[in-house]
Amino acid sequence: MNPSKSLFLPRRELFYPIVKGKWTKLLPALLMLVFALSRIPGVLPQNFSAAYALAFCGGVYFTGAMAWWLPLGTLFATDVLLNVFYYQEPVFSGYMLVKTLSFAALIGLGRLFSPRTNWWKLLGGGLLGAVLFYFITNTASWLNNPAYAKTLAGWIQALTTGVPNFPSTWEFFRNTLLSGGLFTSLFVGAMKATAESPAEKTAGTRDEEPKAEEAPEEAKA
Repeated sequence: MNPSKSLFLPRRELFYPIVKGKWTKLLPALLMLVFALSRIPGVLPQNFSAAYALAFCGGVYFTGAMAWWLPLGTLFATDVLLNVFYYQEPVFSGYMLVKTLSFAALIGLGRLFSPRTNWWKLLGGGLLGAVLFYFITNTASWLNNPAYAKTLAGWIQALTTGVPNFPSTWEFFRNTLLSGGLFTSLFVGAMKATAESPAEKTAGTRDEEPKAEEAPEEAKA
């Protein structure tokens, strides 16, 4: 890449890894397919989902507006289908809005990272995203569920033990953290394995650049 031209490229283009072959086009669709399939009830334990990691990694690796509309669009479509055909609940709800905003926060967090960031830092970002999702959604439950006292003790209950006669929210948090870490590490590892370094790309194209034309004899004087 010509150094003088690189100054005018968007930040995301400067750091986006060059993924080999057809993966550049297939990757977003494959990720969203995994996202959608992981939301089918019974496929994974409760709150053990690829969604947290894929929202974060979508923010890291997807370019432009796709980083926002593709994960959020998939989330919205699967929410509507689940509410209509499985849960028999209203299509739209306050919790659905909170969940969508939580995933938007995960995407925004991912946008703060470069795709060339090392594996450990990206794993930490994925785990942080899972923690943020847990705090946001359980705080919303505390505010809206009449079973919780609207006090500090009630908020702590919403984050730890939850409502009596139901699994504790600590169990949900464990699954959220484990799945966020697992799927983030798998996805980032796959990206690192299939990425071609900028040096390799430069070496492969250097010989293809046209040679500069010699100046006319009149201009050489």
